[in-house]
Amino acid sequence: MATKDEKETGADEAGKKPLKLSRPGRLELKKTVDGGQVRQSFSHGRSKTVAVEVKKRRTYAPGAGGKMKPVAAEAEPVEAPAPAPIAETSVPVETRPARGLTADERAARSKALEDAKQHDEFRRQQAEEEARRRSEEEAAERERQTAEAAKRAAEQAEVAHHEAEQQRGGPRVEMTPLAGTERAERTGARGGPRLSPRAQQILEADIAEEEEQRAQRQQGVRKPGARPVPARPAPGAGRRGEPRRRQGKLNVQRALDDDGGERTRSLASVRRAREREKLKARGEAEGDLKIVRDVVIPEAITVQELANRMAERGADVIKVLMRMGTMATITQTIDGDTAELIAGELGHRVRRVSAADVEVGLFDGGADTGDAVPRPPVVTVMGHVDHGKTSLLDAIRKTDVASGEAGGITQHIGAYQVTLPNDQKITFIDTPGHAAFTEMRARGANVTDIVVLVVAADDSVMEQTIEAIHHARAAKVPVIVAVNKVDKPDANPRRVRQDLLNHEIVPEDLGGDVQVIDVSAKTGAGLEKLEEAILLQAEILELKADAGRPAQGAVIEARLERGRGAVATLLVQRGTLHVGDIFVAGSEWGRVRALLDDRGNPVDAAGPAFPVEVLGLQGAPNAGDLFAVVENEAKAREVSEYRRSLQRDKIAKTAARGTLDEMFQRIAAGEIKELPVVIKADVQGSVEALAGALSKLGTDEVGARVLHSGVGGINESDITLARASNALIVGFNVRANPQAREIARRDHIDIRYYSIIYNVVDDIRAMLEGMLAPQMREKFLGNAEIREVFTVTKAGKVAGCMVTEGTVKRGARVRLLRDNVVIHEGTLKTLRRFKDEVREVKEGFECGMAFENYQDIQVGDVIECFEVEEVARALQA
Repeated sequence: MATKDEKETGADEAGKKPLKLSRPGRLELKKTVDGGQVRQSFSHGRSKTVAVEVKKRRTYAPGAGGKMKPVAAEAEPVEAPAPAPIAETSVPVETRPARGLTADERAARSKALEDAKQHDEFRRQQAEEEARRRSEEEAAERERQTAEAAKRAAEQAEVAHHEAEQQRGGPRVEMTPLAGTERAERTGARGGPRLSPRAQQILEADIAEEEEQRAQRQQGVRKPGARPVPARPAPGAGRRGEPRRRQGKLNVQRALDDDGGERTRSLASVRRAREREKLKARGEAEGDLKIVRDVVIPEAITVQELANRMAERGADVIKVLMRMGTMATITQTIDGDTAELIAGELGHRVRRVSAADVEVGLFDGGADTGDAVPRPPVVTVMGHVDHGKTSLLDAIRKTDVASGEAGGITQHIGAYQVTLPNDQKITFIDTPGHAAFTEMRARGANVTDIVVLVVAADDSVMEQTIEAIHHARAAKVPVIVAVNKVDKPDANPRRVRQDLLNHEIVPEDLGGDVQVIDVSAKTGAGLEKLEEAILLQAEILELKADAGRPAQGAVIEARLERGRGAVATLLVQRGTLHVGDIFVAGSEWGRVRALLDDRGNPVDAAGPAFPVEVLGLQGAPNAGDLFAVVENEAKAREVSEYRRSLQRDKIAKTAARGTLDEMFQRIAAGEIKELPVVIKADVQGSVEALAGALSKLGTDEVGARVLHSGVGGINESDITLARASNALIVGFNVRANPQAREIARRDHIDIRYYSIIYNVVDDIRAMLEGMLAPQMREKFLGNAEIREVFTVTKAGKVAGCMVTEGTVKRGARVRLLRDNVVIHEGTLKTLRRFKDEVREVKEGFECGMAFENYQDIQVGDVIECFEVEEVARALQA
């Protein structure tokens, strides 16, 4: 019996349709999409796997009355026109159901079907044409192979015939190579005589072998042990069997196509093949064409650079070196002679150059051209210290340069130009007179035309005066003597003339050819006569220079200034120096940024014999270096680099490894002591003068070693160097910056400032003298004669002595003399008077003495007492 709920539920469902399947079978869900993977192949052996989905067609559709009934699969719409052929189906298009298609759709389908038929017909015709052409090519190939086999058989038969004739002793026939046409006629390839049976047999064997190879190529197999058969070129391929080149642009369809995706030869490869064929046709081999090059070889060159200049492989160059007995790598440097042998071995022409060739033509030493014009004379003022050279020049220039020099002496070379009342000009070079500036004075004499030798009337000829005479004579320049300070009460110009005779300087008033002028820089007396003498001497010399050529000259002085960089004082000797010129000065180069005359005024150009200050150098050159204007920066860099390499080589030679090792060994053994010094000065000339003066202070035991020298203020790097080497820093007319001062104060680095070179030399001399080992000097104290020898249990043998001379002290050194021969030297163990230990015993008193570790004493021996004292040594001046 149904419950109440079941009845209500049945009543509700009675008015609704029951839930059931619309078609017979079970209710189930099936996948309408099937997944899979497809592998795509591309050119060059590449492939790719992609995922695809296949959708199923609906096989049921709602019919009349809402019931589902099976329907046939609809035909897939075809786009018209279709370039690709349409895949055929098992059901013809005419029999497919066309229910539901419009008239336009049926027309389009008919047109697509017609296009597909035409495409199939076109493909069939192409295949027939290709097969026909291939058969013709195979027939031609068989004919060619048959002809070649006939030729080979005829040649082999003829050779066999001649060998048989020679074995039977018949006449000897000389074999000569036959041309292609004659050989074909002899073998019967062109209708010649009939072949012999043996030749016919060889020909048939060759033809059979060719047919077998062709069959193997077609089947893609070959016999075990047989030679690989080369594949025939595809029909329509190039001359070497490669596929034809692609025409037009490459798109996705052509890239995925089997024919369009293959790799083809480049145009360059085709051209090279054609060139080889042409050479082969002319009978020339490609390897025989050796390109001979002109190889420029410097004094040293790397193997790689040599190979590049010869356009050879580096391995070939190394092989040549190995045959020569030299093992070298590709980056190793070889000398010019070896490189020349290698280039000659490889068949190239060699042109040797030197590193010094970069300076060829830089300083033309030839005579001036016809455009030379008169130039002012260059006068160098020389003389002893404090003889009034700078004061005399001040009187001429009407300036006060001497007041600016420290200590009243000139320590820099200055160049000035003076214009006289008659508009004539004279260029003066003022050189220091101290002995430390010998090199600077020598440079001044080398760039000068006339030397004015200043001699004080009260001091006469001094040491540096004689040295200046030697410099002037070495430079082969005329000398004019200016006897200065004639206004002093003790002046004696006559004595000066007499002293000059001792050095082969003969004045005119004594029958010589040297002009001697009495002047006074203080009162100005005789200055006009001195100027006239200079102009007269210049007129005799006929000084001329070509102002139109590039400038050349010498560096008078160089220094570093804050905000201006390297500043060099140049003396133009030939040509004209303009703003913007690129020039080389020593090992430095630069571009002229500004030109200043001797009074600090800017100028646009400097002609011959014109002294100027130049701004724009990369660094400070050395005083006395030559400078020259070059055409471009590349040339300037080459010359600068070459000169720097020369400086490095010079330093390396002076400080060789063996010499340094020996020096360090001597320092470690205490045989030599060094005082390291760092020198910083305001100008390059002062740096050289200080370094030269300190180098002369050394001896075999001690010496000053200049670790670093430069122009400019003392900076942090100088302090670091001094701290690492425990060196002394000498600042000559320069100061340390605040950071350097703080580091020096923290690390206790000694910085000493100087403005006069005498003080530098004196202080360094005192330091070196303090480093010298003191001299040990022996001082005699007294003698004692042994009168009796006592034996004490604890003390051993004790000598009872009488002091016969001087004093005997306890702690002093003693010698034991026997028959005036020293048999022992040592120290006293004890010194007593009676039972008391005493410090000393004077002459006439008795005492007891015992030696330290020595017992062999006898009556009559003499004990000599002495002490050794240290005496400080001094460096010889």
